[in-house]
Amino acid sequence: MSKELLFGAAYYPEYMPYDRIETDLKMMKEAGMNVIRIAESTWSTLEPADGIFDFSYIDKVLNMAEEYGMEIIIGTPTYAIPSWLEKKDHDVMAVTAKGREAYGHRQLMNLWNPTFRAHAERVIRKLIAHTADHPQVIGFQIDNETKHYGNTGEQVQSMFRNYLKEKFQTIENLNQAFYLAYWSNSIHDWEDLPDMRGCVNAGLYAEFEKFRRKLAAEYLAWQADIVREYKKPYQFITHNLDFEWKKFGADIAQDGYSYGVQPDINHYEAARCLTIAGTDIYHPTQDELTGAEIAFGGDSIRSLKDDNYLVMECQAQAFKYWTPYPGQLRLHAYSHLASGADGIMYWNWHSIHNGYETYWRGLLSHDLSVNPAYEEACIFGNEWKNIGDKLIHLKKQNQVAVVIDNHSLTALQWFPIDKDLSYNDVVRWMYDSLYEMNIECDVVDVNALDISRYKIIITPALYSASEMTLQKLEQFVENGGVLVSSFRSFVSDEHLSVYPDTQPHRLCKCFGMSYQQFTEPGKTKLQGEEVEYFAELLQLEDAESIANYEHKYWGNYTAITRHTYGKGHAFYIGCYTRKSILKEVYQLAVDAAGIRKDIDDLTWPVIVRSGKNQYGNVLHYMFHYSEEECVIHCPYSRAKDLLSGTIYLKDDEIILKDWDVKILEELS
Repeated sequence: MSKELLFGAAYYPEYMPYDRIETDLKMMKEAGMNVIRIAESTWSTLEPADGIFDFSYIDKVLNMAEEYGMEIIIGTPTYAIPSWLEKKDHDVMAVTAKGREAYGHRQLMNLWNPTFRAHAERVIRKLIAHTADHPQVIGFQIDNETKHYGNTGEQVQSMFRNYLKEKFQTIENLNQAFYLAYWSNSIHDWEDLPDMRGCVNAGLYAEFEKFRRKLAAEYLAWQADIVREYKKPYQFITHNLDFEWKKFGADIAQDGYSYGVQPDINHYEAARCLTIAGTDIYHPTQDELTGAEIAFGGDSIRSLKDDNYLVMECQAQAFKYWTPYPGQLRLHAYSHLASGADGIMYWNWHSIHNGYETYWRGLLSHDLSVNPAYEEACIFGNEWKNIGDKLIHLKKQNQVAVVIDNHSLTALQWFPIDKDLSYNDVVRWMYDSLYEMNIECDVVDVNALDISRYKIIITPALYSASEMTLQKLEQFVENGGVLVSSFRSFVSDEHLSVYPDTQPHRLCKCFGMSYQQFTEPGKTKLQGEEVEYFAELLQLEDAESIANYEHKYWGNYTAITRHTYGKGHAFYIGCYTRKSILKEVYQLAVDAAGIRKDIDDLTWPVIVRSGKNQYGNVLHYMFHYSEEECVIHCPYSRAKDLLSGTIYLKDDEIILKDWDVKILEELS
């Protein structure tokens, strides 16, 4: 683990129009930067021909970095293959639902092809052996934003067939688990398992998705094992886990931002092989900057290993959407630290002058000169030199968990809640409402949930829930916990077979209600506000109704319930509501859990993120996501702003300027 905050950028001298390594490193140092990430995505430069290696540019960067005191993260170059490898074996390319992919774009290879594996292992070993002994190398990033890439080739399908044999043991067990008799899909010989590209069974295909996510995680573990043979004890292994990409509209990758749970790899599985988790987070900016994407991404990645993490890629400026207003770049940077990041790196240092990502611009524009973004980076980069030791290794002990689940995500791709409401929309609706109320949380994979750590557990659309998970949640409430669940939770088992009894399965007594029907809301309202997308028609048993539907026919049914069960409380939200209504439910849940805050009167656009630093001192990051100046009152007895040195006493006025940040350290 680094002893100082890491601040830097991905750096590609091989992409530059001319040699300027010394100029760039000098500019980086002036900005307070201390690390660069190199080598990932450059396989064709490192190995221009089969078995011919050229590490000259690596050596040049390493030597110059040593001269300037810059640390280095080496990325394995395997996520973009050289053309000669595809020519050698066409089966290196993935077979997807579209057929065999054509060479050109990155991340379209078959990760399990023997030719790919052999050559990937060779270049990894050559690169790590060449760099691991260098004193500036502090760690290694394996691959890049790895996923299963939609691979449905025969090799993967054969591996899936063997996986099913091992898991289900008999064909009868398989047929029964997924109700394969439907449409004559049952099989009576393992070799009759159909091609998954034509699969019409949601449960079986979801199992295939789970299997492919597992394979992707195992691929990363394979790379990590190779790196471990060479790395020094002080060098880390990380990976830049990314998120589902939310598009603004046009179907191009550059038009969007990091949004929700990644469908094509399970972060919890993937992170097991890492010594420190890493992530890539991109988000709206300018008038659309809320900080929610930074917070959601950070809370997700921090929770994987219950530890600090690295932001391997974040944005400086790009396209017309991401040119930051003055002050926003600094606000971005501190927002990452407030979630527990131990450093950030821009993708990338310099703008690229040709290629697919020409306008995914770096900290420097295409003229490679000083610009407003660089000048702002200099401000907080040098702030980190002075106070970084007080900001690194921020630890959090949150009392609320938002539970996420890849399997439920897949289920709701097959059985959509609504054409305009996805699983991740529900996750973000429930997460963002917490965020705006300044209720901090962990974002936890359902398979990693430790109920003993939390007072409140929130389940957004947990469609697929095993009996073990349901028992755990029921026990949580019985023992005094507060459960808040949304519509489309606890519908099916782990095979996506709908439970053949009253819903929500097993938890009817816990919630004190049940339902048999759901509907398009139509003209339905709740507290005078229109209900959108979906509504379950809840029937009270022992529960209390928090809100009933306002509708001629559906008005006899309840929309939101509260129930005391054992020592705890269970809230159920049967429809998609306005955030204001969801926040009312959250406030009831917080009160029921006995969670008290010093900042109850502060809500977005003023965001407070807290934790303890390495010295055991409590820090409160206070962010202002608005162009309008505002005044708040210090909620703490005595605190010092680490950025300005100002001391505030209880109820003193704190002026927050546009896109402002203050870091209050509580004083005794």
